Amino acid sequence: MADKKYYGTGRRKSAVARVYVSSGKGKILVNGRDVNEYMPFPTLVLDLKQPLALINGEDRYDVECTVTGGGFTGQAEAIRLGIARALLEAGEDRSALKVAGMLTRDARCKERKKYGLKGARRAPQFSKR
Repeated sequence: MADKKYYGTGRRKSAVARVYVSSGKGKILVNGRDVNEYMPFPTLVLDLKQPLALINGEDRYDVECTVTGGGFTGQAEAIRLGIARALLEAGEDRSALKVAGMLTRDARCKERKKYGLKGARRAPQFSKR
């Protein structure tokens, strides 16, 4: 019989991650590829694994996720939130994840460009004459 999968959604900037956590040996797949092959920087992989490290579950859970939109940093942080939410569903300790800030959605995103300006806030150079 197939093992039960726990689901969590993570979002950050314009990245959206659908994360499935199941008991296993610690294998992490992102869009069908190994996480170390997918992510260009080892620091992003460490950041992504934080919720698992907090509950000592790096070798107890397998993670499979599909992530779209954004860049690598936004995707890594979206996956991190998705993993944390899926671990809650799996029955892990909420307080450890909450204290470390793993369950908080970072709502900061790019501000829209306004008319009459060169960017979101950058005004054209002022000319006295």
